[in-house]
Amino acid sequence: MRINTNVAALNAQESATNTQRNLSSSLEKLSSGLRINKASDDASGLAIADKLRTQASSISQSISNGNSAVSLTQIADKAMAEQSNILDIVKQKLIQASTATTSQEGRNAIGKDVQKLLTQLNNVATQTNYNGISLLQASDASTDSAAAQVFQMGEKAANIITLASGIVANTSGLEGMDNLMSVVSAGNTSGAATTFTAALARADLIDVDSALNQLNSWRSEVGSTQNQLESALRNMMTQKTNIKAAESVIRDVDYASESANFNKQNIIAQAGTYAMSQSNAIQQNVLRLLQ
Repeated sequence: MRINTNVAALNAQESATNTQRNLSSSLEKLSSGLRINKASDDASGLAIADKLRTQASSISQSISNGNSAVSLTQIADKAMAEQSNILDIVKQKLIQASTATTSQEGRNAIGKDVQKLLTQLNNVATQTNYNGISLLQASDASTDSAAAQVFQMGEKAANIITLASGIVANTSGLEGMDNLMSVVSAGNTSGAATTFTAALARADLIDVDSALNQLNSWRSEVGSTQNQLESALRNMMTQKTNIKAAESVIRDVDYASESANFNKQNIIAQAGTYAMSQSNAIQQNVLRLLQ
């Protein structure tokens, strides 16, 4: 029997240290709710979980982009719907001016109405924007065509949806509306030689129809883009849910399993403490040999 080196106590101490480390790790998992709190917990699992988390956060931002893009298309569509209403009224006014039962004074008044309506159509094109981005023309100062809008709708560079350029929803861009504006403006000018006649009003009906067809074509483009955006949004929301579920399987702790493990480690720790006390007590038996 030896007393300089208490091997039993050393073994018990080593086991107690390992058990205490396992107990601390179990408590960390239970308190954080995560199975992986550091790379040493599961190196490969951490790499996979982090990649899934990055993918989910990228899709979350893409969903935000998509919601903003849908709002943009809705603004453009509603603005063009109002312009369509304006052109409907303009056509009614022109039909009224085209008939023989309307006096020239009445036609002149109708011409003023049409001029105001077309001015408002231009105002709608100038004012319609999303976050400062003009939607129905190049800018509030330029009547050129609006630029294409490219929406990032995924984590990859190629995951884009584009609202095509070419929308010029003003009297300069709508076929025949510049001519109509000129006619009614000339007819309303004091002392002007040109008069807003029934024949002129009748001839401009074709121009209004052409403008409505063009406006409806642009609205169709915007509506199709909105449908595409909404479809992409639904798909991304499903992806995000599934990716978060996959990450949870890897990263999150199973409380039932970890609670059972904690209780086991706790019992082992208590048993280890008892074993250490007994290993020290055994050494005291050597004293009896010296009595």
